[in-house]
Amino acid sequence: MSFIRDLKIAARSLSRVPALWITVALTLALGIGANAAIFSVVRAVLLRPLANRDEDHLLYLRQSAPGLGVANATFSIPEIQDLGKGLKTIKELGTFSAIDFTIVGLGTPREIPAGVVDGNYFDVMGLRPVLGRLLTPADDGPNAAGAVVLTYKFWTTSLHSDPTVIGKTVRLESFQGPRNAVIVGVLEPSVPYPVATEIIANVVTSPHHLSATMVTGREHRMTEVFGRLAPGATLEAARAELRTAYSAMTGSHAEVYKSADHYQIGVTRMHDQINSRANTILWVLFAASGLLFVIACSNVANLVLARTVRREPELAVRSALGANAAALRRSLLAESIILCGSGTLAALILAWPMVAILGRYAARFSVRADGITLDFTLVWFGILLALVAAVFLAYIPRLPSADGSRSLALTGEVRVTGRSGRRLRVFAVMQITASFLLLAGAGVLMRTLYVLEHTRPQIDTSHVLAVNLPPISYGRSPEQVRDFYRNAQRQVATLPGVEHVATGFSVPWRDDQGLSISFAFAAQGATRKNGQDDLRAKFRSVSPDFFATMGLPIVEGRDFRDTDKDGSERVVIISQSLANSLFPGQPALNRELRWTDGVMKFIGISYEPRRIVGVVPDIDDENIIPSPAMTIYQPSDQEGWSGRLFVRAKGDPYALVPVITRTIHEMASDQPVEHASTLQDIRTEVLAPDRLNAIVFGGFAAVALLISVVGVAGVLAFSVSGRTREFGIRMALGAQPRHILTDVLRDGLVIACIGVGTGVVIGFALSRIIGRYVGELPMPGLPSFIASAFVILAAAVIASAVPAARAARVNAVEALRSE
Repeated sequence: MSFIRDLKIAARSLSRVPALWITVALTLALGIGANAAIFSVVRAVLLRPLANRDEDHLLYLRQSAPGLGVANATFSIPEIQDLGKGLKTIKELGTFSAIDFTIVGLGTPREIPAGVVDGNYFDVMGLRPVLGRLLTPADDGPNAAGAVVLTYKFWTTSLHSDPTVIGKTVRLESFQGPRNAVIVGVLEPSVPYPVATEIIANVVTSPHHLSATMVTGREHRMTEVFGRLAPGATLEAARAELRTAYSAMTGSHAEVYKSADHYQIGVTRMHDQINSRANTILWVLFAASGLLFVIACSNVANLVLARTVRREPELAVRSALGANAAALRRSLLAESIILCGSGTLAALILAWPMVAILGRYAARFSVRADGITLDFTLVWFGILLALVAAVFLAYIPRLPSADGSRSLALTGEVRVTGRSGRRLRVFAVMQITASFLLLAGAGVLMRTLYVLEHTRPQIDTSHVLAVNLPPISYGRSPEQVRDFYRNAQRQVATLPGVEHVATGFSVPWRDDQGLSISFAFAAQGATRKNGQDDLRAKFRSVSPDFFATMGLPIVEGRDFRDTDKDGSERVVIISQSLANSLFPGQPALNRELRWTDGVMKFIGISYEPRRIVGVVPDIDDENIIPSPAMTIYQPSDQEGWSGRLFVRAKGDPYALVPVITRTIHEMASDQPVEHASTLQDIRTEVLAPDRLNAIVFGGFAAVALLISVVGVAGVLAFSVSGRTREFGIRMALGAQPRHILTDVLRDGLVIACIGVGTGVVIGFALSRIIGRYVGELPMPGLPSFIASAFVILAAAVIASAVPAARAARVNAVEALRSE
C-alpha cells in the first residue's frame, strides 16, 4: 500500500511539471515504438519460418558468369540433366521458369505473371494444397493435359475464394501460341519465389518449353533450379558434390563455357536466398532504431537526473525529517515507473501505424513483408524495457548525505556536484555520437537520391505513354499477329493528340526479363579488345518510328522503314557507344554485323549478316543513372517480338488511355490493354525504394537530432541554473554578459565536438568492418562526415543559445542576495 501511495504522490508531483512528463513519454515512445515496429518487421521477414516443409533442407541452385557480368544465369535443360545425374547429397531437383501468360476464361482476359514447373517442383518445395491437388510427375511430358495451380493470393483476391473454380478450363496465351489447361488446385499461402506469380502451370502449357530449342539448347537458359537435401547430407557436402559435377560438365563443353566467362555454381539455403535482398537493409534499419533507442534513453536519463538533482533540497529535507534511503529510492522509482509506463503505452500506440508503414517499405525488398502486423509478444518486451529503465533512472542519482541535507535545507539552493554534471554530459555526448552516425548514414542516402533524382534520362519520359499489349495468337498465324501490331500502330497514330506511335518488346525500367537480354555478335572490321573472340550487346526489337516516339534523333543513317520486313535485306541500328567502340574514328554505316551467340538457333533468330543502317544516341533503359549503352536494334517485322505500345502525346498522355483502349478493343475484343503509364512515372516507381530509404533513415536522423538538441539544451540549462551564483559574482567583478554568453556556448560546442569526434572514430571503424562484408551497402565518406559534423555543431550552437542568453541576463545583485 505504501508504494501505491508513492505512485499517487509521484503522479501529483509530475502533474506540476507537465512539460517534463510529456517530453519523457514522447521520447520513450519514439525509442521503444520504433524498435517494436522494426523488430516486428525483422521477425516477420527475416526470422519467421517458411511455410515449406523442412525448410532447412530446401536449397536454391544458381550459376553465374562474372566474366559476362551475369550474377544469375539460370539453367538450361541439358545443364539440369547433367547436374542431376547421380547426385547423392541432393534427393531431388525441381525446376521453375518465369513466364507471362495471358489468361482467358476467368473474367476479362489479362496478362499475369506465372511459372512453368516440372512435376517434382511442389514436392521439392515442400508445399501443400488448400484446395484440389498440386502438380506431380504424372503432369510431365508432351502428352500430358494442361494443368494449372492457382496461388492462394490470386484465388482469394481475384477469384474471391471461389471453390467452384477447380475443374474450370482456361486458355493460356504466350509468345509461342495458346494452350488449354484445367485448374486442378490452389496452393497454400507461401512465399512466391523467384518471382511473384498468380498461377503455376505444367510444362505442356508453354509450347516453347516443349520445343527442341528448349530441350536441347545448352545455352538456352531460362530455368531456376531448387533442390532438397538427402537425409543426413549437409549443405557443405552438397556444394562440394555440385561443384565437382559442374566442373566435369563445363570441362566437357569448353566451347560453351569459355574460360574468360568464369562460369561457376553456387548453392544456398532457400530461406537465406529469399531474404538476400531484405537482409542488409532491414538489419541496418534495426541498427538505426537501436541508435535512436540509445539517444532516447540518454535523453530521458538526462531529464530525470536533472530533475532529481533539482529535487536535492526536497530530498534532503525528507532525509532530515527521518526518511531513510529506501523510502527515498522508492519515491524516485514511483516517478520513474509512471514516466516509463507512460512512454511504453505511447510507444505501443505509435508502433501500430509504424508497422503498417514499415511493412509497405519492406515490401519493396521482400515478398515476405506482405500483411505484416504488430508482434504482440513485443508488448511484454516493451513492459520489461520500461521496468529496466525505471529501475535504472531511480538508482543512478546520488542521494543527499545528512550533512548535505542540512546545508541544502538551510540555503534552498541546488549545487551541481561534479559527478552529476559529468553524468549529464556523458549522456549528452552519447546522444550526439549516435545522432552523428545516423546523420552520416542518412546523408549518404540523401546524396544518392539527389543524384538519381537529378539525373536526366536520354529520352523524353513525360510525354511517352507505355501500354502492354500481350500477344493473342489463338486462331491467328504468326503473320496475322504481326499484322495486328502494325495495324494497331497505324490506328492509334490517327487519334487526335497523338504525335508518334511505335511498338517494341520491353518497356524501359519496367520489363526486367526483356531488358536483360544480350547476345554475342561479330562485326566486319570491328576493333577487338583484350583478345575477345566475340562482343556482346543488348538486344532490342522495335518498330519503325520508335526513336522519334522516344524523342531521339538519328545520329547517322536512317530509321527502320515499313519495308524492313521478313524476306527483305536484314538491317540493324546500333547505339552511339557501340559504334564508337567497334569502329573508333571510322564510319559504322553499311558495315556487316551478325549474331554469333549459340542461343540464336533456339529462339528463331538467324545468323545471317545484317547491314548497319543507322546510329542513334545511347538509351540506357535499365539503369536510372545511365552508362554507355551497347545496344543493337532489330526491326520487329524481320526477326523479333512485340507486345508493348509506345505513344508520344502532344498533351496529357493519360487522356489518351480510354480512346486507345477503345480503339484496340474494336480491333480485337479479347486483347488485353494493360499497365498504361508514362515513362516518367515508371522511372519514378523504380526510384521509390531509394526514396523510401532516404525518407526512413532521414526521418530517424531528424528525430535523433531533435532529441539530441533537447538533451544538449537541457544539460546547459541545468548547468546555468546551478551556476547562477557563479555568474552573478563574475558579473559583479566586472565580467561582461558576452563573456558569460561565450562561456555557455563554448560548453555546448565542447559537448558536441566530443560527440562528433567519438562518432567519427566509430563511423570510420564501422564503415571498414561493414564494407568488408556488405559490398553493396553505400558507406559514408569524408563529405558525409563533414556535412554531418557541421549540422551537429550548428544544432549544438542553437541548443546552447537559450541557456546562454539566460546566463547572460543574470542579475548580479539578485544572485548574490540569494546567498
